[in-house]
Amino acid sequence: MYEEAIRDEFTHQSDSFAESPAMSAAEILGALVELAPADEEARWLDVACGPGLVTRALAPRVGSVLGVDLTPAMVEKASADATAAGLGDRVSFAIADATALELEDGVLDGAITRFSFHHIPVPSRVMAEMARVVRPGGWVVVGDHLTDEDADAAAWHQEIERLRDPTHWASQTESRLRAMGEEAGLLLDEERVAEIELDFGEWLGRGSGGADAAALIDRLLARPAGSRCFRVVEREGGLRRLLLRYWLSRWRRPG
Repeated sequence: MYEEAIRDEFTHQSDSFAESPAMSAAEILGALVELAPADEEARWLDVACGPGLVTRALAPRVGSVLGVDLTPAMVEKASADATAAGLGDRVSFAIADATALELEDGVLDGAITRFSFHHIPVPSRVMAEMARVVRPGGWVVVGDHLTDEDADAAAWHQEIERLRDPTHWASQTESRLRAMGEEAGLLLDEERVAEIELDFGEWLGRGSGGADAAALIDRLLARPAGSRCFRVVEREGGLRRLLLRYWLSRWRRPG
């Protein structure tokens, strides 16, 4: 049932996510991809690849990239865009469940994922799978937006996210994300948190619930909960901007 909801939501978002300026911005996409060590022989996996933005950005740094996603429409979009970009010989795509990858242990040099954990119940399963499929000495790179350690602020944040996108499960705290890597047996090599800024209207409109829930979301925003991780501000000319805290990390599998 939940998998069907994910497929429906991201079929809805297959074009708008790919076309969102923020999703290709250097501070969001480039900063993540730069954490993958450049190696023209390396084989990488892009987990929950969506329309393949990370896959295509990573391809020039490594030998090959396999992108996997649960949503057929996303995989079709990713494959078509990669072919149009002339990357067909360096990237490939497949439909797959990020929590149960059909890959043998230690067959890849690296695995990367972006903005996936908050859609997945028990996302530690994904971290464990990424750790499993990379070789000893291989890399795991993760990027996702955070929620607050304060429970009240986090609850307020999650309510807004779920109204906008019904498949939003739960954003994670920085401490919980760090614990996931440790539980998967990985060693933290580098981590940082950056504040990223999105067009609030564009962000709201991408989610299937955004239009219908806009008034209710505004009502919640009028009752600020002191969140450090989710803030809406008004810029010059009345432009509303969404500020999120973005966690970037690179891990290494021991050995």
